[in-house]
Parts: sequence; C-alpha cells; structure tokens
Amino acid sequence: MANDYYATLGVSRDASPEEIKKAYRRLARELHPDVNPDARTQERFKEITQAYEVLSDTEKRQMYDLGADPFARAGAAGAGGFGAGFPFSDIMDAFFGAGAASRGPRSRARRGRNATVRVELDLAECAFGATRDLAVDTAVVCPTCSGEGTAPGTHPETCDVCGGRGEVSHVTRSFLGQVMTSRPCPACGGFGSIIRRPCPECDGDGRVRTRRTMKVRIPAGVEDGTHIQLAGEGEVGPGGGPPGDLFLEIFQRQADDLHCTVTIPMTAAALGAALSVETLDGTRELDIRPGTQSGQVIPMYGLGVRHLNSSGRGDLIIHVTVETPTKLDDEQEALLKQLAKLRVEETPPGKFAPGQQGLFSRLRDAFNGR
Repeated sequence: MANDYYATLGVSRDASPEEIKKAYRRLARELHPDVNPDARTQERFKEITQAYEVLSDTEKRQMYDLGADPFARAGAAGAGGFGAGFPFSDIMDAFFGAGAASRGPRSRARRGRNATVRVELDLAECAFGATRDLAVDTAVVCPTCSGEGTAPGTHPETCDVCGGRGEVSHVTRSFLGQVMTSRPCPACGGFGSIIRRPCPECDGDGRVRTRRTMKVRIPAGVEDGTHIQLAGEGEVGPGGGPPGDLFLEIFQRQADDLHCTVTIPMTAAALGAALSVETLDGTRELDIRPGTQSGQVIPMYGLGVRHLNSSGRGDLIIHVTVETPTKLDDEQEALLKQLAKLRVEETPPGKFAPGQQGLFSRLRDAFNGR
C-alpha cells in the first residue's frame, strides 16, 4: 500500500471509529490552513483528511485493510485532490461541533406569536376579581386542512430536487481540493416537501383568522398595568404550529386605598352625626364626631381594594367637606346671630397662617439681609 493511513492519523490498526474521529479532529485543529498557512502544513492537512475519509468509511476501510487503496484506484491519491465526497462536514465538526454542516429539512410548523388584549374593569371587579367572556381576534388551526396546508385529499409531496433532505450539496474546488458544502434546497425552501395544491381556505398557511370567545378569570386585587399571562391561548403558528401566549393588560385603578368625599351640613359637623355611606361591601355607618372640620380625613379600615395575591385589603378614606348655608330665612339668621353672640364671634379676628414662600421671595429676603 502506498500510504499508511493509520500512521498518518496516529492510531492503531484496530482503532475504533470514535478513536479515528477524535484523532482526526485533533490533527485538523492543529493543521488547518487557517491556523498554519504554510505549504507543508497544507500538504499534511490533505494527507490526514484523505486518511480519515478512507478509515471513517466502513467499506473503504475494509478495502484498504485488504490491500487496495481507494484513492489509488480513483487516481486521486498523491495528485493533490481528495477524491469524490471530500468530508467537509467533519472539518466543520472539528471546529464548530457536530451537526454544523447538516441541518436537515425544516419543519413547516412554527410557534405562533404572543397576543395582548386590554381589559377594562370597573372598581368592584378590580377589588374582588371577576369572570369575563372575552372576544379575541386571533389565528386558529385551519379547519379544512387541520394545519397541513394542503387541499382536501392531498398531502405534501417529497421534494424531487433534494429527496426530502431539505438541502442540496455543492462541490467546489479550492486549494484543499474538492469541498462539499450544503445549503437549503431552492425548490422546497428547505422543508423537504412541496405543497402542490394549497388549501383553498388558508392558502397553504395551515391557519385562518377568526374571532373566538373565551372565559377568563380575573384575580382579585389587580391594578392598572397588571399583565395576566394565559399560556397557550395566543395565535396558532404557521403550519398549525403550537400557539403563543395571550396577555391580558388591566387598566383601572391606581392603588389599594379608595378615596371619596362626604359633604355634611355645618350643624352635623358641630354637633356630630351618624351617616350611612355606600362602600364596596354595602352600606356602612360613618361616625362624624362633634367639631369635625372641613378637610378632615376619616379612615374606614379594611374597606378598600384587596391586595393582589393577598387576603389583606386597603382602606376607604373619607374626606369631609363642611357645607356652609348660603340662604337663610329670618328665623335661621336670628338663631345664628344669637349663637355668634353667645360665642363672642360677632366680629371674629382673622387668623392668618404663614404661607410657603416662593423662590423669588426667598431670594429677595436673602439680598435684603432678612
């Protein structure tokens, strides 16, 4: 035999296919022309590649062990070429990992997109949760072809160009010899199959758009901007692929405390009173203490909105406004004048509270030395 391929790769004659592959990868990393571009290294690289092509192929290795050199028979050995079928994929494996040069057919089914729907809730629904029927415009599996994309009674056909592999190989010559590369099949787009007669309803996409109604549960305590994820309720993907997710965007309230204003007459503020107010939990009694002032805040604890993912609740904050009568009859006016006399408030002195100074006032005072 003209060449000792085992010695070229540095393995024994009884080496396993895995040992041969490891030896070749190790040498390919060291001798690849991109790493060592000198002529001697290039020649050495051709030798180990030729040796690997023979020893990695069961039939060629058996022929070589019987004394016949496959390259000598093809007239390519020692002529600077690598013969037919130069294993460029193994070069790619050595530098980029297994499977780098072979992709195989692509699947027509792909995951669908996520969808977002805005849901408007009233205050009670935010506080206690709700069950809603939502109408969603989305993509669903085509009922005519069940996602296959073909007309009724037909199925995708194996591509004649690539034979179902989804890729075609091209052999080019370089300083390495004949290099085989693969690329997606131009006839089938890399799918490995061709739809001769597309489905008339979905035009081969495997899905159609429609409106569907779904029942969703809104948890208690959601607030403005909350996103609720419903896994697998989004759009179906092309080719009847798995659906994406549906997100519900809630918009309504801003906090867990509720605020409202209660207007009471002057007499109720002075003498005190018990009022009935409407809350999320029904009618509740509000105690107005004697001497309540306008602008005073009265909290009603635990009557606000439920905290999200918690059993606690916010508060209902009552803002009191004292109403001053604007129209008095003679009797009412006389009574108020008598009250003012008893309280020595006929000519009350004005009480001024210091206000907040503005920026220019503070600058003026600073320049004046105040």
